Order: sequence, then structure tokens, then C-alpha cells
Amino acid sequence: MIVLTGPTGVGKTEIAIELASRINAEIVSVDSRQIYRFMDIGTAKPTQEQRRIVAHHLIDIVYPDEYYSVYNFRTDALKAIEDIKSRGKIPLLVGGTGLYIDALTRGIFEGAPRNEQLRRELLEKEAREPGRLRKMLEEIDPEAATKIHVNDLKRTIRALEVWFQTGLRISQLQREAKPVGDFTIVVLARNRKELYDRINMRVEKMIEDGLVEEVKSLLKMGYSKDLNALKTIGYQEIIEYLEGKESFERTVEKIKRSTRQFARRQFIWFRRYRDATWLNVNDDVLEKLTEMVSKDAQKNL
Repeated sequence: MIVLTGPTGVGKTEIAIELASRINAEIVSVDSRQIYRFMDIGTAKPTQEQRRIVAHHLIDIVYPDEYYSVYNFRTDALKAIEDIKSRGKIPLLVGGTGLYIDALTRGIFEGAPRNEQLRRELLEKEAREPGRLRKMLEEIDPEAATKIHVNDLKRTIRALEVWFQTGLRISQLQREAKPVGDFTIVVLARNRKELYDRINMRVEKMIEDGLVEEVKSLLKMGYSKDLNALKTIGYQEIIEYLEGKESFERTVEKIKRSTRQFARRQFIWFRRYRDATWLNVNDDVLEKLTEMVSKDAQKNL
């Protein structure tokens, strides 16, 4: 199976839809934001027309205030893959969420269940002493600390939760996890200036398409600005604008900058995949991908 990934704005959606049409495939989304209902513009979901052309799975599957873990994703993705295969089609996994890709291609440990009491205690500790949980993680599991962003409180808590319940480091358990199939990772890339120009234009298009109105609607429905779903690029900046903390022009520039920085972090993550195939989207990428799928199909005959 092919995992088609790459940084935000590189053009994964358009290429994936064309490829899926050529090879009789259905797309399984590997995107941790497109899972949320009502969050369409800011997550750059495929349009309804694109979804009519090629069936997509794992989009719009939870509400913004619902808990959804990497383990949930892995379980749902495996079900989708088997469903697609059962109908004689090819599963094409598409998206840029590194943790989701790892859950499939490297495996995920299934121990250490969610512990609400422990999580509350950790959150209270963080509230009393901001930054304390990060320091704890760096002391307990330095390897995990290098992989978890300094501001990612959700995954920091999960790593500590695993340690306190099992006495084992989450980094160790992740190394011992097993993949769930045979995957070929393909990373799509562009010239950096071209990518950044595309990102800037995409943010402007999101604003034109109604990103501000989308955020207003989510807040009007009662969703808290403190939800993890809304603490993501685009939504967080618009909320600050609506609260009068930033000018509109400054808000748009912040979204562009944050998205470019996110793309850089994605590139760093993808470089960890030593066996991945890197393709420039301007270099006959569809022909090369089609050939890869054909060779893989022949190998499995």
C-alpha cells in the first residue's frame, strides 16, 4: 500500500485524486484535522465534488469536542483498508500527519489505557507551574521530548500517563510496536519558494472562502476556543482576531507564517523515513506513482 504524504500545500489532494482515478483506488485520509465535522475551510478538506470523483474515508468522522486518539485512527484506518480491499479496490493513504503515518507503518503499542484522574492531576500541576510537565518529560523520556513539540501539552500528558501507569517510556514502547502491513511511503516535494508561495495563496483563498465565518459558526454552536481542535493553525489566529487581539491584516500574515513553519517541521519529520521515495510534483509525478502501483500489484500476484 502506498502512503502519499508531503508538507501542507504541496498538492497532495489533487495528485491523489488523479492517481486514485487512474488505479481504481479509494482514499483513506491520514490527516488529524480533517477528521472534524464543521471544520472544512481551515483544514483544506477535499471538496464535495472531489469526494464524488473518488471515495474518501476518515473525513468528518468526529465532532470538534470528541476525543480521538492515534489508536482510534489506526483502528479506523485498518477497517477502511479492509473494506476497500474487499470491494476489489486499492487503498491509497493520503495525508501529512506524521503520527498517523507512524501508527500504520511502524505500529503502535496498545497498553496504558487513558486515565482521567491522572490526566486531571497532571493538568492541575501544569496550571500551578506552567512548563512543569515539559521538564518532567525531558527528565523521564528525553527521546520522546525530542519528538513532541514543546507546546504539545496533549501528547506530553499522554507520554507521562504511560510512564506513571507502566513504568516504561513511551519512546521504548513505540520502538517495540509492530507495523500493520507492507507500506511504501512517498513524500511529495516542491521547491521551497514555490511551496511557500502556494501556502500564502492558499491562506488567502481560505479567507476568501469564508474561514472567519467558519470560525464564528463553530463558536456560535458552542464549541470552546480551548478545544484541541480549535487550537490549530488558522482557527487559533482567527479566534484571537475575533477577540480583538490582532488586526485582520496581522492575523492573515500570522496564519501564513505559522503554516510555513509547520511545513518546515513536516519536512523534518518526513526525513526520518529512510526508505521513503521522494518525488518532485513537477517531475512526471503521476506517471511515476502509477508505475509504482503497477509494480507493487505485480509483485503481490
